[in-house]
Amino acid sequence: MQTVEDLRARAHRLMPRFVLEYLEAGSGEEATLAREREAFAEWRVIPHTLVDESTRDVSAPILGSKAPLPLAIAPTGLNGIFMHHADLALARAAAASGVPFIQSTMSNDRMEQVAAIDGLRHWWQLYVFGGEEVWQELVDRAERAGCEALVLTTNAQIFGQRDWDKRDRAPSGFPDAADLLNAATHPRWAVTTLTGGLPEFANVIDFVPKDRRSFFDSANWIRHQMPKTLSWRDVARIRDRWTRPFFVKGILNPDDVQQALDCGVDGVMLGAHGGRQADWSVSALDVLPRAREIVGDRIELYISGGIRRGSDILKACALGADAVLAGRAPLYGLCAHGEDGVRKAIELLRSEMLNELGQYGVPGLDKLSRYLLVRTENLPL
Repeated sequence: MQTVEDLRARAHRLMPRFVLEYLEAGSGEEATLAREREAFAEWRVIPHTLVDESTRDVSAPILGSKAPLPLAIAPTGLNGIFMHHADLALARAAAASGVPFIQSTMSNDRMEQVAAIDGLRHWWQLYVFGGEEVWQELVDRAERAGCEALVLTTNAQIFGQRDWDKRDRAPSGFPDAADLLNAATHPRWAVTTLTGGLPEFANVIDFVPKDRRSFFDSANWIRHQMPKTLSWRDVARIRDRWTRPFFVKGILNPDDVQQALDCGVDGVMLGAHGGRQADWSVSALDVLPRAREIVGDRIELYISGGIRRGSDILKACALGADAVLAGRAPLYGLCAHGEDGVRKAIELLRSEMLNELGQYGVPGLDKLSRYLLVRTENLPL
C-alpha cells in the first residue's frame, strides 16, 4: 500500500458492489464528483531550487492546537456498512495520528463511546431534522461529551439525484436480489461487518418511531424529516446555543461565505458533499481563493472534496485553506485494512506532503502562496 489509490484498489476487491456504490458514487451525471479531482489537476507548481531543504515541516495549527498535518477526517454517515464499529476505528486512527475526527449525526456508534477514546480531538457534525428538540438534544450531548467543535452541514436538506441508489434498491430500501447475491461472494466483509447484525443510527434512533427503527426504514424516515426551511436564522440560533468553535459546512457560493461570517461562525468548510448533492456545481477548490479574500484572517477556512494526494493538500493550502477534510481517503483505508488502514492513509498523505514540499523548494506550509501555482490555461508563463 504505497498510495491512497492502492488502498482504494484493495477496498474494491473486498467490498460488495452495493457498498462500493455508496462509497464512490455521486449525484446525477457525477459532474461535480469529477470536478473535485479535475480542479486540482488544473493547477501546476512553479518550483524553487537551490533552497535549504534539510528540514521541512507540514504541521499546522487547527483551532489553535498543532496537528501533524492540516487535515481532519470528514464526517461520513453509515460507516457501519463498511465494518462493524467503523466510527470507533476511524476515531482511534485519528487519535493515533493527531488529527480531528468529525463524527456524523448519521454515524453508527454512540457519540459518548467515541468521545471516550483517549487523546481524540472529537468534533460533532450536525444534521437538522425532525423537531427542534432533536438538534437541541444533539448539541447539548456534544457539549456534555466534550466535543471540541460543532459542524453544521447546510447542503443536504434535499438529497441529490442518486440514481445508483434508486436503481439497485427494492421498494423497502433493501438491496435487490442481485446485490445480495454479490454480497454473499464477499465473506470477509460479511464477517467484519454483519457479526453484530445490521448497524443502526445509534445517536438518533430514539427519535425514530418504534415501528420505523429497522436499518433501511429508519434511514428513509430520517431522510424525509429534513426541514426544507433551514435558514441563516437557524444558524444564528445554533450559534447562540453552542459556545465552542462552530463551523458551517457545504458552502460554495461566495455570498454564503459572507453570510456565514456575518453570523459569527468560527469557520467555513467549503464543499460539495463529496459530489453527492448538486450536480454540475463548482468544487471547493474553485471557490477557495475568493472565499479567502472575503474572510481574511478572521475565521478558519477549510475545504473538502477530492483529496487523494499530499500534493492536493499543498495546493489547497497555497490557495488559502487552513486545513482540508478527507472523507473517501480514510474510508478506503478502513475498507482495506480497518483501523490500521486509516492510519496508513493519513501517513501516506503526510509523507507525500513532506516529499512534495522538498520538490517545490519550500521549507514549510507558511511559505506556500498562490504565486507558487499557475493554472494550466495560463501556460506557458
